[in-house]
Amino acid sequence: MSCRHIESVAVVHPSAKGCEECLKTGDMWVHLRLCRTCGHVGCCDDSPNTHATKHFHATKHPVIEGYDPPEGWGWCYVDEEFVELPDQTPQAGPIPRFV
Repeated sequence: MSCRHIESVAVVHPSAKGCEECLKTGDMWVHLRLCRTCGHVGCCDDSPNTHATKHFHATKHPVIEGYDPPEGWGWCYVDEEFVELPDQTPQAGPIPRFV
């Protein structure tokens, strides 16, 4: 199967220097994911709050990028498969590390 949502991938500017919601609440994250539709930075599914997946459910923005550090891979939530991204988003400055 080939991802049908790769055309939705845009050049984005990260919304925060860490998980946007975790930074507001003081929570920790494991890894970060970047929405390639709007630039939302959320925590991964191994993190307690799973904000990247919650962002997908709220917005239906399909493709994320591994962002902590920039990892060079993408994931389509809708097609449930890895996707080849046309580019890699640079980090917006130092990002605090939590584990």
